[in-house]
Amino acid sequence: MGSRFVVSFVTSLPVVASLALSTMPGAAQSAAAGTPAIRRAADGKPDFTGVWAGPAFSHKVGPGDTDASTPTRFNPKNYVDLFRPGGKELFYQNWIGDLRHDDPQAICLPVGFPRITLSPYSQQWVQGPGTIVVLYEYMHFFRVIPTDGRPHPKDSELSWMGNSVGKCVIERLRHIDATTVSYQITIDDPKIFTKPWSQDFQMKLHPTWNIFEFVCEENNRCEGGKCVGSDAQKSR
Repeated sequence: MGSRFVVSFVTSLPVVASLALSTMPGAAQSAAAGTPAIRRAADGKPDFTGVWAGPAFSHKVGPGDTDASTPTRFNPKNYVDLFRPGGKELFYQNWIGDLRHDDPQAICLPVGFPRITLSPYSQQWVQGPGTIVVLYEYMHFFRVIPTDGRPHPKDSELSWMGNSVGKCVIERLRHIDATTVSYQITIDDPKIFTKPWSQDFQMKLHPTWNIFEFVCEENNRCEGGKCVGSDAQKSR
């Protein structure tokens, strides 16, 4: 599958933490003035734990802690001039009539990373000492990301969600305020592009949200884009 690859991950924990040491008085004053302070773990590093609306939301919090989905995508302007000879053909693979290759999502197979993070569903981040776990509501996938500096295993198996370690600059999180995070994805594929390129998104924390069950296989009424009515609709 073209969507299976190895993924690296980085948060701005070391950078943000070092800055925080020199700005703690300001943070305290900001909290005292009524602005919520950025949450921090026991070790003083920013804590990203919580349920977030990812890049595919408007991030305009409405009544009842609501948020509107706004499906998004990577902007071709960021990479259109960066293809190596033959890279465009690898990136824009022709459809072959087999949905396992053309669009695995259409038959309830995983969408892979980074596509899953751009889906209009919530995602829960659980941060602990040396590890961050991301639980995606969409298709109930997850990633376990060590942040203790370990490298990728030498014998990594190719997988839909990749193998993530907190070292290489591929994803970068940075607090904008207590409930908003800048989320940058960097694509670094020297077989396709002449240099890495990035796109900036945002995530919004929703304190009252929980992730729900998502089971595509049991209600797949639009396989291959050919939708049929549910049993309830057929009985009307």
